[in-house]
Amino acid sequence: MSSDYISLVRPDDWHLHLRDGPALRTTVPHTARVFGRAIVMPNLKRPITSISDALSYRERILAAVPERSSFQPLMTLYLTDTLRLEEIDLLANTEEVVAVKYYPAGATTNSKNGVTSTEKVYPIIERMAEFGIPLLLHGESTNPSTDIFDREKEFLDLTLSPLCDRFPELKIILEHITTSDSVDFVRERNQNVAATITVHHLLYDRNDMLTRGVRPHFYCLPILKRSSHTQSLRAAATSGNPKFFLGTDSAPHAKELKENSCGCAGIYSSPAAIELYAEVFEELDALDRLEAFASFHGADFYGLARNQEEVTLQKSEWLAPPSYQLDKTSVVPIRANEAIRWKLVKDNP
Repeated sequence: MSSDYISLVRPDDWHLHLRDGPALRTTVPHTARVFGRAIVMPNLKRPITSISDALSYRERILAAVPERSSFQPLMTLYLTDTLRLEEIDLLANTEEVVAVKYYPAGATTNSKNGVTSTEKVYPIIERMAEFGIPLLLHGESTNPSTDIFDREKEFLDLTLSPLCDRFPELKIILEHITTSDSVDFVRERNQNVAATITVHHLLYDRNDMLTRGVRPHFYCLPILKRSSHTQSLRAAATSGNPKFFLGTDSAPHAKELKENSCGCAGIYSSPAAIELYAEVFEELDALDRLEAFASFHGADFYGLARNQEEVTLQKSEWLAPPSYQLDKTSVVPIRANEAIRWKLVKDNP
């Protein structure tokens, strides 16, 4: 095959925000165009805290999947201090729902109903460990006195390390890691601990957000860190280590909610995610490892079959649009009005 093309087993997105309602008409096709499956986050305005809610949300997503697409959403429950054990028992027997998401209360978008103290959810976590249900973690401390750039490290030290020690058999995915501390933590823990890495944390650092004026479309949580952390993430993603895999954390917000005096956190990357991951891997002379990172490691960790279809990327420059329609407003994508060096093509060359 020409060096201008690369074919991959169809990848999966192991961390995704689709929102709800009319927004699904935009977000679902952008993901389904390339990804075979996606772990869908449960932090809607009314959080998904029951299997029945998760299955209803799944039906709304499926209604927005384009014809002839085989895309399948994998659903999650939102962990709260009061989540019922019965829901974990139901989850264990519901193949469409595969994990539980832990948000520290107040850590990010729609997280006010999140966990206030890990000890309060020990019974839930213990039951999850018994059933082999993965716990997905937004790994940031919410201590108001902690510097925002140090919140991930503090979470590792004060929350995640004790949790791993108490439940060594629990499958844990530390999501959207942003620091060398998290890279080291995941590498050093047992085989039950893994992590997702976003494309925006591989491409950008805090200078991109704060130099030459504040750029609200680079604002996300966890926040972009210094360049040394970015380099550590790039090394982990391209290392071939199966503990690290693709999770976009693509999170659309209306343009007017990003560009205001208190902008929302989130970067919308789905329209160009796999293309931009390819850019990163090419820059690091690691295109031969992209397939494992994007298509194999996540499925293997979750104990799911790998996809069978292939997708092909062509080295062909295109310009990302300035925005996409999102219900009655618009959303600004990653790399808006800028060139992207790889492009998805429908058929193998």
